[in-house]
Amino acid sequence: MSTEVQALGLTGQEFVMFSTDWCGYCKRLKSQLDENGITFREINVEQELNYASFVEKVNGGNRVVPTLLFSDGQALTNPSVIAVKEKLASL
Repeated sequence: MSTEVQALGLTGQEFVMFSTDWCGYCKRLKSQLDENGITFREINVEQELNYASFVEKVNGGNRVVPTLLFSDGQALTNPSVIAVKEKLASL
């Protein structure tokens, strides 16, 4: 289990979306998740800078959002809502 998963207290089918206010892809994915009744926590990496380094680490040094972190430690970058559903089903 990653340090981030432990720090965020993620268990079961919980996940966090790392995002920014200006990110169109983040807004689209949030809307799709809401439409599908999928709950999540959101962390703005421009306000919570300690998580910006995690996003950069899992994206080859780039601060790419949306990046999702799941309770098993796996991260998905800019996934489709279908990919999120599949990941949640595997947890």
